[in-house]
Amino acid sequence: MVNFTEEKMAAPMHLEEDPIFPEVTGEVSEKVLKHANDADEAMKAFAGHEGEVIQLDEATNKRLLRRIDMNLMPLLCVIYGLNYLDKTTLSYASVMGIKKDIKLVGDDYQWLGSMFYFGYLAWEYPTNRLLQRLPLAKYSSFCIIMWGLVLCCLAAVENYAGAIAVRFFLGVFEAAVTPGFALFTSQWYTKKEQGTRMGIWFSFNGWAQIFGGLVAYGIARGTRLHGSSIAPWKIVFLVTGLLTSTIGCIFLFVMPDNQLNARWLSKGDRLLAVERVRINQQGIGNKHFKMYQLKEALLDPLTWAFAFYACAADIPNGGISNFFSQLIVSFGYTPEQSLLYGTPGGAVEVVALIACGYLGDRYGHRILISCSGLVISIIGMLLIVALPLSNNGGRLAGYYMTQASPTPFVALLSLIATNVAGYTKKTTVAAIYLIAYCTGNIIGPQTFRPKDAPRYKPAEITIICCWAACLVDLVFIWWYCQSQNKKKAALRAQPHYMKLQNQEWLDLTDRENPEFVYTL
Repeated sequence: MVNFTEEKMAAPMHLEEDPIFPEVTGEVSEKVLKHANDADEAMKAFAGHEGEVIQLDEATNKRLLRRIDMNLMPLLCVIYGLNYLDKTTLSYASVMGIKKDIKLVGDDYQWLGSMFYFGYLAWEYPTNRLLQRLPLAKYSSFCIIMWGLVLCCLAAVENYAGAIAVRFFLGVFEAAVTPGFALFTSQWYTKKEQGTRMGIWFSFNGWAQIFGGLVAYGIARGTRLHGSSIAPWKIVFLVTGLLTSTIGCIFLFVMPDNQLNARWLSKGDRLLAVERVRINQQGIGNKHFKMYQLKEALLDPLTWAFAFYACAADIPNGGISNFFSQLIVSFGYTPEQSLLYGTPGGAVEVVALIACGYLGDRYGHRILISCSGLVISIIGMLLIVALPLSNNGGRLAGYYMTQASPTPFVALLSLIATNVAGYTKKTTVAAIYLIAYCTGNIIGPQTFRPKDAPRYKPAEITIICCWAACLVDLVFIWWYCQSQNKKKAALRAQPHYMKLQNQEWLDLTDRENPEFVYTL
């Protein structure tokens, strides 16, 4: 049930027509007044409802949430799983003959692993600007379809140079997926819902590892027993690439750019879908670039704390994601067995991400609860380093434990959706975060040097040191957000404090909006 009631507001609905009314603003911040004229897209939803307060009851809210989940989450989950699968097909191919067939020597494989992230790095900021400027779902769909087709091209490479070029463009087109999906989550879900949802769709990395390992194992075994006119690693690239492009076409026709053009919502429900995220103090999007928000993003300590984490945490990720099949072989298993034995690691990731996402939202401590996955991963890597080479089972169990490591990365990605407001600022911080992610992933494969095989002890020690530094960074982020909340609470408690009407939809940044509360 929805009630529309009249309420006296502090400022008019259409700020573009009548931007500032000093006599009703009280002691509204000068910065808020200065930046109040270029409002969020959400304001369009409320045209014709000036002076009304839309009250959303619990039953209607739950109905809307179920409908949103049913229409958005399956696509976000499947495509994000394919995003991970397509990046790691190279690891499967590494034990299925690609090294010999395209004549990789020396450090060629390490650079092939890193080249994906050079493409990702080069296009990350431009793609974030395009995500802001262009229709979100349509641009995302284009990138998904293209990366699937580019992945298919890997089946046609005949030498190192060709593989390097294809991996670079694979990174270019995949660069839009993570920031785009974070924007979808922040558009449609409240702060208390975002951590769980982001944990769910990110957990499909784990499902992809399970699915990819089984598919690669089936292809490797089938071609060994029955032969094939095409190399097994080429089949892996073709199957995953064509599947990705097909799902991308479905995404194009089903996924809305925002609540205002969701075909599966009625006109009234579109308005309510926007209203239910008013509490986020963020809106649903603004297509105009704002220089002051760019400057604020570059000067915000949180931006660089996020970036430090992404870089330090993804040095281990870059190494493990490209070398996990070879790492398992180093434990004493055959290349074919490594494809199968890598799959339980995906299950660990699924459980860790969903559990931490749910508990973080439920208890309001997303950052601290996510640290548990990193602690488990450090223990796992210590097992790999400390146990003798003869203890295959113990070292394999240690590898499985390392797969809980993405929990803080996902928590911080969700905090970019939750704790960064102002659309230009949000896309800038997301770009910096993912540029740092690329940098770590470029460095990561270089720590696994051929001369250190089969133990790779220097790489394993590097991983432990990086994760320990990440724990310190997470504590700083938690402390900083908590201290900022106290300052904002003190400001709101001042006797003459007043907010503008629909201040939530003015595309203000988190730092300039006194009503904004950081999630911990």
